[in-house]
Amino acid sequence: MKFDKDLEDFDYIGDNHIGTSEDTPMRSDAFKLTNEEKIDIIKDDVRHIMETLGLDLTDDSLRGTPNRVAKMFVKEIFGGLDPNNKPKASTFDNKYKYGEMLVEKNITLYSTCEHHLLPIVGRAHVAYISNGTVVGLSKMNRIVDYYAKRPQVQERLTIQIVRELQEVLGTKDVACIIDAKHLCVNSRGIKDIESSTVTSEFGGKFKDMATRREFLDYIKLETTF
Repeated sequence: MKFDKDLEDFDYIGDNHIGTSEDTPMRSDAFKLTNEEKIDIIKDDVRHIMETLGLDLTDDSLRGTPNRVAKMFVKEIFGGLDPNNKPKASTFDNKYKYGEMLVEKNITLYSTCEHHLLPIVGRAHVAYISNGTVVGLSKMNRIVDYYAKRPQVQERLTIQIVRELQEVLGTKDVACIIDAKHLCVNSRGIKDIESSTVTSEFGGKFKDMATRREFLDYIKLETTF
C-alpha cells in the first residue's frame, strides 16, 4: 500500500537524519495563531501524550508540566521560528580598516533535532572577512542562537547561519563550522555516546584552501583566562 510505503520513506529520512530543504519547512499559515493560542493548543496535546503514557497528572510534580512544555516550545527552544525574534544585526563602517579574518569561536549551541525532537548540543565557529562593514560580536552569537532555536538538521543550520551573515555584511566571505552531539544518536537508536557531527559551510574567499586553513588554525587556538 502507498501509505505503508510513505511511512517507510519517512522513517528512512528521520532515522538517517536527512534534511530535505535549505529553508526550515514552514506552512503558509504558520503565524495565523498568536503565541498564547499556540501555547493553549500545545498544552492540551502534551497533556494527552502524558495521559496516554499512563502518567497521573493530578500529581503535584506533573500537574504543571503540560503548560511548562508548551511555553518552552513556543517561547524558548522553538522561538527561532518566529521572525519577530530575529536579531537586529546592525553593521558599522570598518573605519579602522581591519582587513583580516574575524573569528568568533566556541559559540555555545543548543538546538533540537527535527526528526525526534531531541537536543543537539555543541559549538559553532563563525568567521568573516570585512569588505567595508563589520557587525557587533554579540550579534554573531545571536544569529547562531536564533537559527538554532527551531527544529533543525545540522547541515541546514550551518547554511542558514552563513546565509544570514552574508546578507547582513554584504559579502560572500563568511564561514561556519559546527561540532555537535545529537541525543537522537547518543541516547537512542545506536546509542553511541562518543560520536559528534561536524558540518561546515564556506563562502567566497573561504573556498580558497589557504584561507580555510587559517580559519581552522584559529579554531584550534587555546583560550584561557
